[in-house]
Amino acid sequence: MRRALITLGIGLGLVGSTVVSAPALAASPVTVPLATSVSAAQQAATFWLADGAANLKSATPYAVQTVVHGERTSTAVVPDGKPGVVAPVQGVASPEGKLPTTSGKVFFVGADGQPHWCTGTAMQSNYRNLVATAGHCVYDTQRAGAALDKWVFVPGYSEGTTPSGLYVGKQAVAHYDFGVYADYDRDFAFVNVYNGVVSSSSGVLTDTGRLVDSVGGLGFRYNQPPSSSVDVFGYPAGPNPDGTGRPYTGQTLEQSTGSTFPVRLSDLAADQAIGVDSPFPGEGSLGSSWLYHYSKDSGTGYLNGITISVSDTDGDGRYDTGVSPYFDGEVAAVYSAAGNFWTGPIA
Repeated sequence: MRRALITLGIGLGLVGSTVVSAPALAASPVTVPLATSVSAAQQAATFWLADGAANLKSATPYAVQTVVHGERTSTAVVPDGKPGVVAPVQGVASPEGKLPTTSGKVFFVGADGQPHWCTGTAMQSNYRNLVATAGHCVYDTQRAGAALDKWVFVPGYSEGTTPSGLYVGKQAVAHYDFGVYADYDRDFAFVNVYNGVVSSSSGVLTDTGRLVDSVGGLGFRYNQPPSSSVDVFGYPAGPNPDGTGRPYTGQTLEQSTGSTFPVRLSDLAADQAIGVDSPFPGEGSLGSSWLYHYSKDSGTGYLNGITISVSDTDGDGRYDTGVSPYFDGEVAAVYSAAGNFWTGPIA
């Protein structure tokens, strides 16, 4: 299914990172324009922050590809090179349950013209301006070749607040095979955001600085075996899949912990999907971060997966599994490319 790749030997080379091994393959990263001018970024920020952030508060969880059919498989994932690690940047653990301030919501306008959201997370990079999320929370898969409109990231989002500012996306870097071939092994994206802003009562935007300087940045792991335990952070919305717990509101960051394992999907083109034991419903969970070695004290960990959907893998009628692409050297090459774009302020 996957087209031939050209070996270019691109290393990560990120400031403040520790690289165990550079990815052996270059993944043909592609740039997806978002708000490419300062004026367009200012308009996007105003759209979300005007009238007491009314559009943020009225946005609904993105309901595209929230559920897939899958089953656990004994087929092992196959790394495409040596394992590698990029070190995180010290974060700040939030006082509410020691949750990471790197997590937040990404907001955008969908093909239906309405405001929606997924989950996203801040990543370490050269210019400290990078957000990771699902590819279909950037690409508008309902309109060929289009990006979702007015894309922004709000780290630490809770009950309609923007505690660390709002960060407008300038561009995304994604894998060629996702946009062209709908290869869901490549359903991920890394978005370069401008400096954050807050808005006064009169609508004047004030700069809050670079994203990772404000909230910290996750590290990154690739070509690793499935983990015995990862922490999943996201904003699930809807009934608890176990049928007994409280419904998720989507208004506050939630955490689940589980082991990962290979899964076989019957309705998405993906050769190496990974599952995690997680009770999150699909809506709101798209883009959730899977963190290896998350530390409550430092608020940091290593991104090793991103939720692209959920599944009922044991056939009991309840969604029990989050699904992610396997993070291999091609994911690392896209991440590396995204880390080298400067953005700057809009206010």
